[in-house]
Amino acid sequence: MKNILVILDGIVSKKLLSRMVDSNVVNNMYDVIYMDSSILCDEKPENFTFYKFDPTSFSKLYTVLTKVNHTEVLIVLNSKEEIQSVIKNIRNYKKNLQITIYNNWEITLSEDPYVNNYNGIEVLANGLLEKLPNVPIVAQNIGLRQGEIMELRIPFGSSYAYRYVGSIEQKDWKIFGLYRNDKLLSIKPSLVLKPNDIILMIGNPNVLMQVYATITKTQGQFPRPFGENLYLYFDLYLQTDKEVINCAKETRDLHRKLKNDKLVIKITRPTNNQVLKQIYAIFKKLDNVEIELDYHNIGFNKILCDDVKRFNIGMIILSHTLLRNKESTKKILDLKLPLYKLGIEPISRVNQSVVLLNQSTHYEQISPLVFDISNQLKTKVTVFDSDPIEDKTQDVIIEHFENLGKIFNTPIKTIRNNKNPIKELQQLQNIIQILPLRDDMFETRLFKFFNTDSDLLSYDINKFNQIFIPIIEE
Repeated sequence: MKNILVILDGIVSKKLLSRMVDSNVVNNMYDVIYMDSSILCDEKPENFTFYKFDPTSFSKLYTVLTKVNHTEVLIVLNSKEEIQSVIKNIRNYKKNLQITIYNNWEITLSEDPYVNNYNGIEVLANGLLEKLPNVPIVAQNIGLRQGEIMELRIPFGSSYAYRYVGSIEQKDWKIFGLYRNDKLLSIKPSLVLKPNDIILMIGNPNVLMQVYATITKTQGQFPRPFGENLYLYFDLYLQTDKEVINCAKETRDLHRKLKNDKLVIKITRPTNNQVLKQIYAIFKKLDNVEIELDYHNIGFNKILCDDVKRFNIGMIILSHTLLRNKESTKKILDLKLPLYKLGIEPISRVNQSVVLLNQSTHYEQISPLVFDISNQLKTKVTVFDSDPIEDKTQDVIIEHFENLGKIFNTPIKTIRNNKNPIKELQQLQNIIQILPLRDDMFETRLFKFFNTDSDLLSYDINKFNQIFIPIIEE
C-alpha cells in the first residue's frame, strides 16, 4: 500500500481528479488537498481523503505530511509562485520526497533531483503534433521519457509491408507489439507486417527515428528491411574465369545503382591469382567494397550462415552457374533474403522491370519492392497478365499494382493477352524480372515440358537478370 499526497487547484486539476477516481488503484491511499470545491467529483472512493486548505501554509501542510509516510507528491496548481512555495514547504519537512509537478510556466528546478517536471505546453504541443499524418507517436510518460517507445502505422507502399518480422534487422531496436484490425497479435519471427498494421517499437530514440524514416519512406530503401549490404559469392573451382570477371563487373554496376551501404565479396577456393588480381582491379576505385577470401573450403551453406549476420546482408548475388546445384544453394530459402541471379544480359542496359503475374497473393507481397527497385534502377514497370482462363483475381492484383504506381508516382504498363507467357518473356531484351522466391524453385522438376507455372519456368531462364523476393507461402 502506497500513500500519495495530491495537491490540486484549477481546471486541469478537476479533469485530473476525475481521471484518478475513474481509474482508481485500490492499492494506493490518496490524501487530496484542494482549495476550490468545484474540482471535486460526486464519487469519493474510500481510499481518498480530502482536505480543504491553502497548501502554501506550512503549518497546515505539515499536519498532513506527518500523518502518514507519503512516498510521492503530485502538485497541480494555478500559479508558478504557489508551486514554488509548496515545494519549499515540503522540502522544509523532507529533502528527498519524490515530487511531480505540472509546470506551465517553465519553472527551473534542476538543482532538485527529486522533482519530475512535466511541461504543460510541451505535452499539449506533442499531443497535437501526433495527430498530424506521417508524424511518429512516442511515449511521453513511460520509461526514460526520451522517446524510446514509439507507435507507427505501416503505410501502403512501404518496403516493410509484407515482410517477415524475422527478416527485419533489428539492431538497437525491437518490435514488441502489433495491432491489426483492433486486435493485439503476438510477435513471432514468422509474423508478416501488412499495410495499416500499427506496430509498437522500443529502442534507442535516435535509432527509432531512423527506423521511422525508413518505414514511412516509400522509395529508395531496398535492400532494406532485409539488411544493408549486398553479398556476392564466388567459387573459383566451379566457375570459369570469364564468368567470374563478368559477374564482378555486373555486380559493380549494380552496386552503383542500388542504395546499399556496402558490397561484400566472398571468394572461396581462390586458386587463380590472376583472376584475383582482376577482381581487385575492378573494385579498386570503390571505397565501400570488402573482399574476403576463404581457403578452407567449408562449403556454401556454412559460409553463408556465418556471413549473413556478420555482414548484415540484404541481398545475395549468385551466377546462374552456381544456382544449377539446387541442393547446395537451397539454404538460401531459410535465410529469407532476396536473391539476385546474374543473367547474360548486362545490367547497364536494363530499362524495364518486368512482372509476370502468377499467384496473386505472392505478387501482392512483393509489389512494394517492385517499385522500390525500379525507382533505384531507373527502369519502367511492365506487368504481364497472360491468363487464358481469365481469372478475375488477376484484375484485383493489376488494380493493386496500378494503385501502387500512383503512390510511387511511377506509371506502369500492363500487357494482357492469352499468349504463352514464357515465349513472350524470352522475346524481351534489356529487362530485369522481379518475382517471388519459392521453395519449389529449388526442387528437381521432372517433365519440365508439362509444367505451366510461370514462376518456375522463369527461374530456369538465364538470359536476363532476376531478383527473387522472399514471400509467405500459405
